Amino acid sequence: MAQEEIIFPNNIRNIRLANGMKMTELSRKAGLSLSAVSKIEKGVRRLNQKQLLNICNILGCKLSDIFIKESDDVAGQWQNEIKRRLTDNEDSGLKVFGSGLRKIRQQSGKTIAQAAKDAGMTLSVYHKIEVGQREIYTNEIEPLAKSFAMGAEEMFDKIATLYKSGELNKQISKVKERVKSVLIPGSPMSGMDMHGGLYGAKLYDSARKKLVPVFGVPSGKTIAFKKSDKTMIVSPMTLEGRQGIYAVMPNTKRLGGIIPEKAYLFADSQTPAKVGDLAVFLDVDFDSLTPDTSVVAHVASVRQDAKGNIWGHLVGPEEKITAQTMHKVVMIVME
Repeated sequence: MAQEEIIFPNNIRNIRLANGMKMTELSRKAGLSLSAVSKIEKGVRRLNQKQLLNICNILGCKLSDIFIKESDDVAGQWQNEIKRRLTDNEDSGLKVFGSGLRKIRQQSGKTIAQAAKDAGMTLSVYHKIEVGQREIYTNEIEPLAKSFAMGAEEMFDKIATLYKSGELNKQISKVKERVKSVLIPGSPMSGMDMHGGLYGAKLYDSARKKLVPVFGVPSGKTIAFKKSDKTMIVSPMTLEGRQGIYAVMPNTKRLGGIIPEKAYLFADSQTPAKVGDLAVFLDVDFDSLTPDTSVVAHVASVRQDAKGNIWGHLVGPEEKITAQTMHKVVMIVME
């Protein structure tokens, strides 16, 4: 029996186990069925952006940790599985039938979506049949044949004729080459060096654009600041994709209560703060910071004295601070 196609090889299972979390717990926290989580971990079910970000949050990992790299054990397992399936399907007839079906569809002028609809199948199921990754069940034969205005015997005869004439060889080779391409690191079709496959690459890129790193969290009267993307949150739509944006969680008491508790402040590292702005103050050069360096930061209102000196104003207790770096706070969002 044909097995489900691996479409999203990932490290979710490894990360979950490393956290000592059972699949049932991940299922409950993610609001997904146990079956869905199992399929996600096996890579045979797709994830949307919201689900992916939610799972990252639950597992406490970075988005990039989810996607496999060529050196990961999961990558080797995925490649071995694809090799095994290629061998298993070589003489099973699935590729011949699927290629014949595709040829009939092309001759009829139908798109794959139209053919799937007319046959009463989902697009995913129909596509797997055409590429030889799923077998045909008895109750599906007649609807499939009727979708091309044929009887079942006529459809099988047509496919046999196409095969004997050699017309399917090119299509079968194209399918095999497309599948084999994922076994070759660096192949334009494989996406192995793009976070585990073309689907994975697109999902990663799309989701990553919606995220910004949280560089600072409250620590006593200050903010513990670390330029790392280990903790990330969804960016407000107006800031999505904008370069240089990061978030901090302020100590609201030091701002005199003007900022509500449980708020995120989004700062722009490419926009210097001016008098009257709310800003993130760092006593170091921002560009020199590395992900391993932790520093102290403040969020304060920008003031200027009579001599033209710029400083930050804090309360609780009252304090005047100066800094080497000031980044303008461009948005405040409740958690």
